[in-house]
Amino acid sequence: MYIPSKFEETRTEVMHQLMRDHPLGTLVTLGDQGLNANHLPFEIASDGALGTLRAHVARSNPVWRDTSAAAEPLVVFQGPRAYISPSFYPTKLEDSRVVPTYNYMVVHAYGTLRVIDDPAWIRAQLERLTQAHEADRSAPWQVGDAPADFIAKLLPALVGIEISITRLLGKWKVSQNQPEINRAGVEAGLRAEKTGDAPAMAEAVAKAALQAGP
Repeated sequence: MYIPSKFEETRTEVMHQLMRDHPLGTLVTLGDQGLNANHLPFEIASDGALGTLRAHVARSNPVWRDTSAAAEPLVVFQGPRAYISPSFYPTKLEDSRVVPTYNYMVVHAYGTLRVIDDPAWIRAQLERLTQAHEADRSAPWQVGDAPADFIAKLLPALVGIEISITRLLGKWKVSQNQPEINRAGVEAGLRAEKTGDAPAMAEAVAKAALQAGP
């Protein structure tokens, strides 16, 4: 991934938080048929220096069998993103040489993939994943709410995946390359939109502006 120095995020804890907030990752692997991409909900554990990713796939999904050991798997986590209109820039009134762009935050996690064919491990992973996603609900669903025989039949149809992270790349493109007046304009423009990822991106622009200073 191309990362200009202004946009580089190197703090492991910040990247981990994006992965927790946006856990649907794109697992990219190299197999006999070339590149393969699977979209999976991951959990991130703090094991090791850079953490460990855990997920599960259907046994019928060939990704757990057809993954080349010669190429590191890559998991891409996409955070908030938003279109940035030139109309957000106050400097547009002084100089019309401005163009639209996209702001976004993304983490690329590389590592070593291990297949886990163990129903007990898979059930524990399902329970943790469910608890994390159901935590804010007034009546959270639990794996144990489903009939025991149904879960018992489901588990053998799943295979666990664990990726020990060896490299983390973070790119936070949140208007750091703009002068202070334009960063403020982007924040105000996004707050006014109030839809999609605009509010979250406005917060990210404001936070980056505080860190960067004038």
